[in-house]
Amino acid sequence: MTIKVGDKMPQGTFTRMGANGPEPLSTNDLFAGKKVVLFSVPGAFTPTCSAKHLPGFVNHAAELKAKGVDTIACMAVNDVFVMKAWGDAGKATGSVEMLADGNGEYARALGLELDASKFGMGTRGKRFSVIVDNGVVSALNIEPPGEFGVSSAEAALKQL
Repeated sequence: MTIKVGDKMPQGTFTRMGANGPEPLSTNDLFAGKKVVLFSVPGAFTPTCSAKHLPGFVNHAAELKAKGVDTIACMAVNDVFVMKAWGDAGKATGSVEMLADGNGEYARALGLELDASKFGMGTRGKRFSVIVDNGVVSALNIEPPGEFGVSSAEAALKQL
């Protein structure tokens, strides 16, 4: 079942690159007591994700934080090394937390997995954004297949 506004975010663990290598980040540590904008992309280094989605959040990070956002995070069903390299390439360091959902477990827990096998990509996460206040969904924006708009940084700014 797909998560909806008013729901508590499910428990889970992401992997992020730390100073000493890959490290876990629990959803409790990510969401508890914070306002978080989490966005998901079908894949790192893919065209729309690299040209529009990640750059939008990098470019609007200061504006989002000025509206009370504590953390901006990007998740994808990619490994932590790919997420680190993509974050570096997209100049996300310091503005967007790059989170690996390597096996797609969190995308599945949200009910937002995507079958991209016809593109040779297996199971991924749908393109979406969610605004989370202290672990509870206050806004959820799921993109229709092949579209980009409602999950953008600009859309999130209007919802804050």
